[in-house]
Amino acid sequence: MAATDPLEKVALTQHFAARYRAGSLKLPAQAPDPEPIRTPGRPPQLVLVHPRDLVRRGFGSPEGRAAFIHAIAHIEINAIDLAWDAVYRFRGLPGSFYADWVSCADDESRHFMLLRERLLAHGHDYADFPAHNGLWEMCEKTAHDGLARMGLVPRVLEARGLDVTPAMITKLRSLGDEITADVLEVILREEVAHVAAGSRWYRWYCERAGVEPRTRFKELLHEYAHGYLRGPFNVEARLLAGFDEDELADLVEQAG
Repeated sequence: MAATDPLEKVALTQHFAARYRAGSLKLPAQAPDPEPIRTPGRPPQLVLVHPRDLVRRGFGSPEGRAAFIHAIAHIEINAIDLAWDAVYRFRGLPGSFYADWVSCADDESRHFMLLRERLLAHGHDYADFPAHNGLWEMCEKTAHDGLARMGLVPRVLEARGLDVTPAMITKLRSLGDEITADVLEVILREEVAHVAAGSRWYRWYCERAGVEPRTRFKELLHEYAHGYLRGPFNVEARLLAGFDEDELADLVEQAG
């Protein structure tokens, strides 16, 4: 997480994920308490701004398309760190929890590289455009509570990608950018599994705590995610990602 060079972050992620899959990287039975959460490594030239200060660019120009691809690439870099932070921060959980988030980090690193290739094809690289820090800010807010982390980061912020990506794919295809559209198709398909992992572990935490998942999710949205929830929702993808029909009805109602 501390690596500032995104290519080093990707290489380390893929190295340790491969070792974990091979069984040569074991989680320690006894480990010190996790350190307080801090901002992960980012390229020094990357400018982070409030979301409202990001310049809106249309897809129609190469520069606008590059800025769009950069925004998605930035989400993927954050997602690498989010997955590793879950592995590091939340202790004493079933082995399948760690396997899920190691696998997620590995997927996100591959997504970043696919997007970086498209950025380079558009004459840019990661950190050429400003970006916002909303995903990591939610990670910081939920560092004390695995239930809140699982409920909000995968099932609210990352799930937003399930809702908006299909329209982006359609727009890119209409502009003739089939390659970037194909990359987003891969990412969309695999992100369903990541959100599903969040749903699975959110419910696991709720069961352990003896709380009702649907009610607690509504409370979490009120406590942490006011303003993050926007429709319309990709119902098919969210059902595949572990939402049920009652939850989706709640989301539609709360989004107004």
